[in-house]
Amino acid sequence: MKAATKTKRAARKSVPARPSPVKKAKSSAKKAPPPKPPRKKEKAPPTGLEFREFETLRKQLDLSLDELSARLGLSRSTIEERKATGRLTTDETGKVVCYARLLGHAIHLFGGLNEARQWLKTPQRGLHGAVPLDYARTDIGAREVENLLAQLEQNRS
Repeated sequence: MKAATKTKRAARKSVPARPSPVKKAKSSAKKAPPPKPPRKKEKAPPTGLEFREFETLRKQLDLSLDELSARLGLSRSTIEERKATGRLTTDETGKVVCYARLLGHAIHLFGGLNEARQWLKTPQRGLHGAVPLDYARTDIGAREVENLLAQLEQNRS
């Protein structure tokens, strides 16, 4: 056994030793990542309804441009600007949708556009003598008009 061990040792000694790899010194400064290519500018999705929806509501309610603008709390110059751009803002869209919802509920309840218009433009006892379209200028007022329409609908059933 001793002879076999000696032979292995001799074989190891006769093999030339491999040169150890030279280690590069690590630099303390890190390389910056390559710059990213510029992103393509994506168009933002439209923010609100098209202006024609405002016009449609105005015609359905049979109001002048100034009357509907005032009820929605929008100035004449704002309306002209929206007409030029063709689109309403998110807040303006919310107001238009609210009035359209009230109109739809009134049409459903009273059976026709003319009857709904008349009710929305006439002072109502359930709103302390206020006109529903005027009362609906605020979110709370619009909810009160919705509640009154719901009560009237429930009483008709």
